[in-house]
Amino acid sequence: MLSRTIALTGATGFIGAELARALTTAGWQIRALVRSTSRLQRLDGIALQPVVGSLAEPEALRALVGGVHAVIHCAGAVRGATATDFYPVNVDGVERLARIAAEQDPPPRFLSLSSLAAREPHLSDYAASKRQGELALAELADSLDCFILRPPAVYGPGDKELLPLFRLMRRGVAPILGSSGARFSLLYVEDLADAALRWLENGDGLRGTYELHDGRPGGYSWHDVIATAERLRGGRVLPVSVPSGILRLLAQLNLGLARPLGYAPMLTPGKVGELTHPDWVCDNHGLSQAMGGWTPRVGLEEGLRRTLAW
Repeated sequence: MLSRTIALTGATGFIGAELARALTTAGWQIRALVRSTSRLQRLDGIALQPVVGSLAEPEALRALVGGVHAVIHCAGAVRGATATDFYPVNVDGVERLARIAAEQDPPPRFLSLSSLAAREPHLSDYAASKRQGELALAELADSLDCFILRPPAVYGPGDKELLPLFRLMRRGVAPILGSSGARFSLLYVEDLADAALRWLENGDGLRGTYELHDGRPGGYSWHDVIATAERLRGGRVLPVSVPSGILRLLAQLNLGLARPLGYAPMLTPGKVGELTHPDWVCDNHGLSQAMGGWTPRVGLEEGLRRTLAW
């Protein structure tokens, strides 16, 4: 009998919790890797079997993946000052999990949520670590069906990264980070979860790396996002350009404070490199073709409406 259990990492995060919710709604059972110190508020009301441990613990990973139908790996390090803050999780962790999955008989299917940043590994330690994680999976291609998704910026209710920016827009101010001519894709979190579900249903034997977005060809400009916010707000939203030099200065200050104050910084010189890159546009064609016509359902206006109503 086909197992209905999915091994899930990163379940306590923004994207992982949405995946857990979507999976249980679709009738899958979840076995989730959680740290002993993890906060589980995002998982309230979601039935799952916790496996206490981390990506650094082989025995916990064997308990996680034993007998499952598939592994969905969305845990990752996104904050840090140097490469050593990212590589243990984003490279060593994904390789360890995949190797242990490949040891199973039969091995489960394996989906890894990477990042569009992996397309430009020279920009930051984070981007480089995501690319190296992908390469580690590629080395296991002979023994494991590895399917990699590279989402762009993902947003939705519960997101703590883009939500402050969108809230400022609701109040009538739109900080423009980097070049005003930049273009980027976006993705509502429910559509990312839907893509994972479609992979479970129609992606058997599917391998490779695929980008995905919310269905907008050519992505968005800052003008497009501001115009959408103005329609929702029913009034003008003032664009305020934040020069790259200011961002770099703030990043250096933040980096200098992180170590003595004991926190993992988000805004770093590497992150500024990502923010000021002019092209973060995705292409849905390959993914849609590979998974039988998958299409996203939530565009920016509806996605912002749902996000700001949270």
